[in-house]
Amino acid sequence: MKFRRDRSGTVRPRGRAQFNLRGRLKLVVGVLGACGVVLVARAVDLQLVDNAYYQQKADSRFLREIPIPTSRGMITDRNGEPLAVSSPVDSVWGNPQELLKTPDRLPELAEALGVPLDHLERRLAQRADKEFVYLKRRINPSEAELILARKIPGVFSQREFRRFYPQGEALAHVLGFTNIDDAGQEGVELAFDEWLSGIPGAQKVIRDRRGRIVENVDLVRAAQPGKDLTLSIDRRIQYLAHRELRATLQRTGAVAGSAVVLDIATGEILAMANLPTFNPNAVTGEHRDARRNRAVTDLIEPGSTIKPITVAAGLEAGVITVNTIFDTNPGWIANGRYRTTDHRNLGVLDTTGVITKSSNIGTSMIVQKLDNQYFHDFLARLGYGKSTGSGFPGEASGLLQPADGWSGTTKQTMSYGYGLSATPLQIAHSYATLANHGRAMQPTLVKGQHAEPRQVLSAGIADTVLRMMQTVTEPGGTAIQAAIPGYHVAGKTGTARKASGGGYSRRYVSFFAGVVPVENPRFAMAVVIDDPDPTKGIYGGPVSAPVFQTVMDGALRLMDVPPDDIETWLAEQAKQQAKERARNAPRVAATPAVASGAGQ
Repeated sequence: MKFRRDRSGTVRPRGRAQFNLRGRLKLVVGVLGACGVVLVARAVDLQLVDNAYYQQKADSRFLREIPIPTSRGMITDRNGEPLAVSSPVDSVWGNPQELLKTPDRLPELAEALGVPLDHLERRLAQRADKEFVYLKRRINPSEAELILARKIPGVFSQREFRRFYPQGEALAHVLGFTNIDDAGQEGVELAFDEWLSGIPGAQKVIRDRRGRIVENVDLVRAAQPGKDLTLSIDRRIQYLAHRELRATLQRTGAVAGSAVVLDIATGEILAMANLPTFNPNAVTGEHRDARRNRAVTDLIEPGSTIKPITVAAGLEAGVITVNTIFDTNPGWIANGRYRTTDHRNLGVLDTTGVITKSSNIGTSMIVQKLDNQYFHDFLARLGYGKSTGSGFPGEASGLLQPADGWSGTTKQTMSYGYGLSATPLQIAHSYATLANHGRAMQPTLVKGQHAEPRQVLSAGIADTVLRMMQTVTEPGGTAIQAAIPGYHVAGKTGTARKASGGGYSRRYVSFFAGVVPVENPRFAMAVVIDDPDPTKGIYGGPVSAPVFQTVMDGALRLMDVPPDDIETWLAEQAKQQAKERARNAPRVAATPAVASGAGQ
């Protein structure tokens, strides 16, 4: 390579361009400056101009919208006593992703939750890609605190509400229950779920990577608690009905029972009890049959309780009068190729006697004079064959076949309660209609929710039949066990054989339906005892009437209903006073001789 010396004497390579250090330095500085400007511009764009997208991405990792729990409306009885209330509880939940990072703490967590370790591990593994799983729901806050006190990473709690039923089994069928998410499942809880359910609120919060709330950002929606509901039920009368049903099932060996009490003037249901029952505070998947509200879902042939209705139909049609005579000799009457019989030969009866003595033959003679369609329509007017409209979920309509489908024996058997079916509520409703001067009131479970009455029967005929029914509870009637001192009671017993295999078995349903007091009717009640032990009695008088007597006696006093039978009321008061005086009288000390003789 050849070299040359420049003017300053420096030796440089010959044939190459001179190295411009200053120019290159300016170029580097310019490029770096441009990059800095681009970075600053991009930062300004991201943070000030177009930051929404990235803010959303950041928020999606830490900002959460969580629900604000709300309480379900309280259910009370007609007097304001709580029947269903919601109490705050805690639910423990976990972050599976966080929990699976510390498997050594899982045995401790399983012990705190009271669950097998393999069950917990399997549940977490199934939701390994999730950030939420319930570990234990609706427990006492103190129990939740003990679990959280172990400070296991990924374990948290949240507030919820749980339903409690202070009256327990006594009102289980009426109220129903809610599921674990506090949604109504049966009974009033289901029928009025929308009314009782609150609207949960929502709140935006910031959670850290462990799921803990570090900041409340914004209230999205305030929680709205559910609305309260006042039922027509009187818990005192309900308790009486439940207690007496239980005692009767134990006394008679029956498998089930139902009782319904109606306020005649308003149609309000004051009590509706069923056995067997269940505990709504601890509902399990077992014994589902016990959760059925038999008073509105079970269909039964009403037996002799239909006889006053048959008599009313005959009176309205004008085919009989109060003084019509019925010769029931020799104790049976033909019904096609079958026979209709009485429990014994009742001889000659008038219209009142047909009800007093519960004559199948007498009602058969009445219905033979009636047109098929007329009798069908009359029963329908009294509420048979259609729902009462109480609004209870699953209420049965009963069975009343169209008249053109009747066989040659249908009408006669229907006159004394076979060949049609009804619920206990329908039976009570038809009796309340008779007692309400022929005006039908729609039954309701809500206090103050009254429909307009419908006049389905003339007041004169309804009052006349009610007077006839009064003889049933008086000496010579079939239900003297239903008599209440101080009050005139109108009612009717019933004993129906249970259908089985296309015929009838030797198992029975025992009824009593009645009204009290007759002078100014206040309550109607139907009692149904299913399958009593035949060795302990099957007839409605000794089996079902005592339930009516005890429950109505208590209800009349609880409601301060004045007596309408002053003579028996005064006699009862005198008897009670005599007992009280005898109880409080000082005891005469025994003489030594008497005492000595007693010792021997």
